[in-house]
Amino acid sequence: MNTLETIADSLAAGTTSARRLVEDCLERIADPHGEGGRVFLALHTDTALASADAVDALRRAGRAPSRYAGIPISVKDLFDIKGEVTKAGSVILGDAAPCQATAPAVARLEAAGFITLGRTNMTEFAFSGLGINPHHGTPRSPWDRGADGVAGRIPGGSSSGAAVSISDAFAYAALGTDTGGSCRVPAAMCGIVGYKPTARRVPITGVLPLSPSLDSVGPLANSVGCCAIIDAIMAGAAPGGPLPSMSLAGLRLAVPTNIVLDGLDPAVSDAFLHALDVLEAAGAKMVDVLFPAMDEIAGANAHGGITAPESFAWHRPMMLARSAGYDPRILKRIERGIGVSAADFLDTLAARASIIARMNAQTADYDALIMPTCPLLPPTIASLDDEAEYNRVNLLQLRNTVLGNFLDRCAISIPCQDIGEAPVGLMLMGETMGDMRLLRIAAAVEDALRE
Repeated sequence: MNTLETIADSLAAGTTSARRLVEDCLERIADPHGEGGRVFLALHTDTALASADAVDALRRAGRAPSRYAGIPISVKDLFDIKGEVTKAGSVILGDAAPCQATAPAVARLEAAGFITLGRTNMTEFAFSGLGINPHHGTPRSPWDRGADGVAGRIPGGSSSGAAVSISDAFAYAALGTDTGGSCRVPAAMCGIVGYKPTARRVPITGVLPLSPSLDSVGPLANSVGCCAIIDAIMAGAAPGGPLPSMSLAGLRLAVPTNIVLDGLDPAVSDAFLHALDVLEAAGAKMVDVLFPAMDEIAGANAHGGITAPESFAWHRPMMLARSAGYDPRILKRIERGIGVSAADFLDTLAARASIIARMNAQTADYDALIMPTCPLLPPTIASLDDEAEYNRVNLLQLRNTVLGNFLDRCAISIPCQDIGEAPVGLMLMGETMGDMRLLRIAAAVEDALRE
C-alpha cells in the first residue's frame, strides 16, 4: 500500500519522480476497463504534467515546497478552482461563470506541491450518502463491480469519485466534503480511510455549500497518517511528518448502546465485534454507554432540520428556473426546506446547542466513541432504482455518521474487515477540536487492526 510517507521517501531518494507518479495515475485512469471514466468529471492532464515537471526541477534544485511535493491528488467537484466551473456533479451549472479564485483548502495543498489531477464525481449537490449520479454515471465500489461491466455496488457518497480515486490508485489523497458523512460513508464502502475534521478547522470558502452549519472539508486516503497530513495542511499548518506513536493501553472507548448498533448487517456486526476484541487485546477498555442526548437528535430535526432549509436557501433562485435539470431525488431533498419556518429553524439550532453541551459533559470521561461507520454493506446499484429502497438505505447509511456533524465533532472511518471480505468501516468520534488526539488514537487503532 502506498502512503504519502512512503511516496515522499521515494521522491526524496530519487527512485520515483513527480512526472512518473502523474503518468502512472493517468495511465490507470485511462484504462477502458476501469472506473476512470466514471470517477473523473474533468482531468487536468496537461497542467498536471507541467506541474510535475516544475516540481521535479525544484526538487533537483533543493527547493521543493514540501517533502510531499509532486504527489497526485483528486478534488471533489464541489471545490472552486480558478478558471474552472464548479458544477457539483450537476448538469445545470454547466454554463456558470468560471471561478475567480481557488478554494483555500485546495490552494494550500497546491502550495505544498501536491498536484491536482482533476475533479471527481459525486452525488449531485452532495445531498445523499449513496453516491449515485444519473447524469455522469456512478463509480462502483471496488468490492463488487459486477460481471457485465455495468452492474455492481454503490461506492457511498456524496464523495463517491473521491473514494474510488483512492481505492483504484488514481490518486494518493482525495479532497471530499462531509455534511452528514460524505467522507466517511464512501471510505467505509470502498475500504479506505475517510476523515471529517471539526468543521471550523478547515475553511469552507470556495466550496459550493450544502449546509454551511454542518459542512466540513476532509480527506480520503489509504491510511490515517495520510489523512492527518492532508488535514493539517488544509487547516493551515506546515506539512508535518508521521503521527507520533500512541499506545492503546488504558484508553477508554465508549460504545454507544443506543441508535448506532441497531439493524446491522451480520457481516458488519461480526467485523465490528472482532475489531473490539482486537482493541481490547491491545489494552483498550471498551465501555458500553447509553447516551440519552443522542436520542433527542431525531426530535430536534423533526421540523425540517438544518440541511434542507439551508440548502433550499442557496438553490431557491435556480430551482425556480431550472428544476427540470436536477436529479429528481436530490430535488425532493432540497424541496423539504421550503416549508421550514424561521422559528422552527431557530428551535433546531437551539436544541442542537443543548444536545451538544450535554453530550460534551457525558463524553468527557472517554477518549473516543467507537461504532460501525455504516450499518449496511454496500447494496447493489440496481437495488436502489426503487425509490423507497433508495430512501431507506440512504437514511440508514448516514444514521451513525450524521451524529458527528450534528454534534460538531471530528470523526474518522477506518477499514476493519478481514482481507478479501466486504468493506466495513469502524468509526471513531472525538471531541470538538480534539482532532490531533483523535488522529493519534485512530493511527494506533489502525496499527492494531492490521497486525
